[in-house]
Amino acid sequence: MKLHELKPVEGARKSRKRVGRGMSSGHGKTSGRGHKGQNARTGGGVGLVFEGGQLPLFRAIPKRGFTNINRKSYSVVNISDLNKFDAGTVVTPELLVESGLVKKNVAIKILGNGELNVKLTVQAHKFSATAKEAIEAQGGTVEVI
Repeated sequence: MKLHELKPVEGARKSRKRVGRGMSSGHGKTSGRGHKGQNARTGGGVGLVFEGGQLPLFRAIPKRGFTNINRKSYSVVNISDLNKFDAGTVVTPELLVESGLVKKNVAIKILGNGELNVKLTVQAHKFSATAKEAIEAQGGTVEVI
């Protein structure tokens, strides 16, 4: 058998239904839409969420709270994760992305979980109070970008 001899299994490929092409097409006159009614009309049919006049689910479920459009989200890094850097390193957001601690270059917040054992200069957009204390306790510096 050669590549040019390959054929799909019998019945695996169906030809497209060509509707609205006259009587001889096998789908003549009403083109498979039946007689009259909402679905027979051009642009007819109901929307995806229409439930036949019953109260739609998205209206029936109670709504709670609101979404703050001014919310700023941060990628968080714990100070215990910063132990992987050598002493004296300037830890920048770009370095955190390269090292894989943060997925992409977005606003970063350093949190105080864990223990820091190295002296570092850390540059980030926000610091928790405990993280700031821990970095400065090791002799490092904190720089808010």
